[in-house]
Amino acid sequence: MLMTTNEPQSILDRSGMTNAEAGALYRLLTWLSPSFPVGAFAYSSGIEWAVEAGDISDAVSLRGWLAALLADGSGFCDGVFLAQAHRAAETGDDGVLREIAELAAAYVPSRERQLETTTQGRAFIEIARAAWSYDGLDLLIASCGGTIVYPVAVGIVSAAHGIPLAPTLHAFLHALASNWISAGSRLVPLGQTDSQRVLASLEPVVAATAGRALLATLDDLGSATFRADLSSLRHETQYTRLFRS
Repeated sequence: MLMTTNEPQSILDRSGMTNAEAGALYRLLTWLSPSFPVGAFAYSSGIEWAVEAGDISDAVSLRGWLAALLADGSGFCDGVFLAQAHRAAETGDDGVLREIAELAAAYVPSRERQLETTTQGRAFIEIARAAWSYDGLDLLIASCGGTIVYPVAVGIVSAAHGIPLAPTLHAFLHALASNWISAGSRLVPLGQTDSQRVLASLEPVVAATAGRALLATLDDLGSATFRADLSSLRHETQYTRLFRS
């Protein structure tokens, strides 16, 4: 007997995912892809100055710099803000969400880093809202009360769409590392193979940082990457620049 089936559904069944799970994965891969137009390619997070100063000169030194940024610098802090914003948005705690958004907006070491994270946060929300509308998202945005930095934007949008926190956080930190490597590969410069080796070597650092951020509270926020903060400040007066930070 000939049976008619919903082909997309049958494919999803064989893959072991429901429609909702596949949709969430599709959005997560899209939002945190290098091709998603938040302008990340224009920022180096101070790596440009670090290359000029000689702190980063090859794949090994780039890997060390980025491992420190992820584990003990802006990577960990951004992960904590994303996790806290996701949870507050998921539970509808407007007061806590506003406090997180305000603290995250203030928790940057330089004017250029402020520009970087707020510009990307605004672009992320605008594009995600335009292409994937969600009724409750505008309320979450309003709850933030003003400036929304990039990790908070990712946290509230993913929560609004029902995307679980853990994969969102891992994907965010992986995207962060990928963008830093992209900047480093153009500045050092590095070949494509060396760039991928750096990314592969950072897998355990990304995973460990995500695990720490999932368990952390706002009281655990802190950074020990003083040289990276200094590079972000000095980039503002760097004579020749390819990047905006």
